[in-house]
Amino acid sequence: MNTNRSLPRRAALAATAVAVGLVLAACGSDDSTNTAGTTPATTTAPAVSEADRHNQADVAFAQGMIPHHRQAVLMSDMVAARSASADVKALADKIKRAQVPEIETMSGWLKAWGEKVPTGMGMDGMYHGVDGSGIPGMMDDQDMNRLDKARGAFDTMFLTMMIEHHEGAIDMAKTEKQQGAYVPAKDLADAIITSQTAEITQMRQMLNAEGS
Repeated sequence: MNTNRSLPRRAALAATAVAVGLVLAACGSDDSTNTAGTTPATTTAPAVSEADRHNQADVAFAQGMIPHHRQAVLMSDMVAARSASADVKALADKIKRAQVPEIETMSGWLKAWGEKVPTGMGMDGMYHGVDGSGIPGMMDDQDMNRLDKARGAFDTMFLTMMIEHHEGAIDMAKTEKQQGAYVPAKDLADAIITSQTAEITQMRQMLNAEGS
């Protein structure tokens, strides 16, 4: 009789023991997850935007190339009313179509970086790069006035000046490729080197044809 009455009690105690064991096992599992052999969760650093991946060389490239391009566009604008050569007119149009969008692109970079966008074309003596100072290849006021007033010799003068102008742009682009960090700016520098080197070759051939 005593044995029979104790069976329900023993069953209840056994069930309680199993439940407690399960709870302890679960707690032990939580503790091991937090403390044993598991790498703690890390906080992901904010992604750096493409516009932030630039340095001072990129800024200098854009701030120098914008007025440089603007002057090339102004020189090209003179061609329509002064040139006697269809080839020179076509070249001037090609230069404008290439460089106006590049001015807009570089201006956008500077704005995104919080940097100053140059105004004007810098057509004063400080921008002439012959002596190694200022922006390479830029014409000064006297150069631009001579080109503006040229008539019969305009094409020769334009081609000669634009070759020097392009050579300055190529020097600036090479510096950007070596020292810059902003990939789109380095890509533009590479494109400038390629296109303007080809145009220099074309202009020299045109000058040779004029002299023959």
